[in-house]
Amino acid sequence: MDKKNLEGKVDKVTGKIKEIGGVATDNRDWEAEGKLDQVKGKVKEGLGNLRQGIKDKLDELDKNKGENKGENP
Repeated sequence: MDKKNLEGKVDKVTGKIKEIGGVATDNRDWEAEGKLDQVKGKVKEGLGNLRQGIKDKLDELDKNKGENKGENP
């Protein structure tokens, strides 16, 4: 799991807690801040998934390159 994925999950959870707290206390600012944190979390998760996909693809290419070294072109 990429670091951004983890940060995104944390942001989404804390955002949800803030949103619920804002609704419960009728604090619109806190509610809005919670919703914003959730959106930031989703973006971070998406970036983490993209980064992890790139890392996986590069690892796959390196592995394939190593397997093909012994072959004649």
